Amino acid sequence: MNNAGGTPGGAGKFFLGLAMFIAGGYLFLKSIRVYHIFSFGYPLMSFGGMRLTSGMILIPMVIGIGMIFHNARNPLGWLLGIGSLVAVCAGVIASIEFSLAGMSLFDLLVILVLLVGGLGLFLGSLRSS
Repeated sequence: MNNAGGTPGGAGKFFLGLAMFIAGGYLFLKSIRVYHIFSFGYPLMSFGGMRLTSGMILIPMVIGIGMIFHNARNPLGWLLGIGSLVAVCAGVIASIEFSLAGMSLFDLLVILVLLVGGLGLFLGSLRSS
């Protein structure tokens, strides 16, 4: 009976590579810092010289919600309400910034060796010899 990839002893490389890859991925994702700059005066988009801020998106949303409460079958109300909600969600997602946390060179090398070395062991165990 053969192990991972049809190789004898491939299961050990498989699980060691998988564990290294998971540990390196965890440490890499843990070292990323997430910031946001979303506020109601933050410009989402600009058309020509006019900037459309996130607070301006709420105006058609409120109008659309009012139209929906007045007549629930009004497609313009649904379009304004849902379109504005999608625009606000897109603005929040677009305003997120990622940066790598300050770390020593040793920490970065450990993370990269775990990630790349684990991936190499994992993929090497799947290849038949």
